[in-house]
Amino acid sequence: MSRPEPEDWHEPDNDWEEPVSPRWPLSCEGLYPRERWMWFEQLWSDVCVLRVRYHLALRSGWWLDPVQVEALAALSAWVERYDSGEWDDPPGKLALLYDLERVAALLRDGAEPFNPDRDRLAFARYLIELGCQPPPDR
Repeated sequence: MSRPEPEDWHEPDNDWEEPVSPRWPLSCEGLYPRERWMWFEQLWSDVCVLRVRYHLALRSGWWLDPVQVEALAALSAWVERYDSGEWDDPPGKLALLYDLERVAALLRDGAEPFNPDRDRLAFARYLIELGCQPPPDR
């Protein structure tokens, strides 16, 4: 059995690297009206998933509170980095899980519990009042 010599080694093309996808900013400040709409739509989707996954006690109207919006955008970005494999840091993931209690404290303001089905129309109205522009198909 012969082993290849170092000069015989062939480095395979690196198929492991994924193309870098642009990441949404943590705030919608400075985005164009249609981009702001898309930013909030992505946040809505992420919040609905985070609510179930981490048993977050969100309140109706969370989108009206800039602190809650910022906290949820940051939490969403943090979770996405672990879910995508971009970060592989078990102590950091545990820190995220421990920090959920602190994030939950930021989300307590509001009278009614968040209900995605019931709150969707109020959310869309708020985006329009904010000056966001829905996509043409909406």
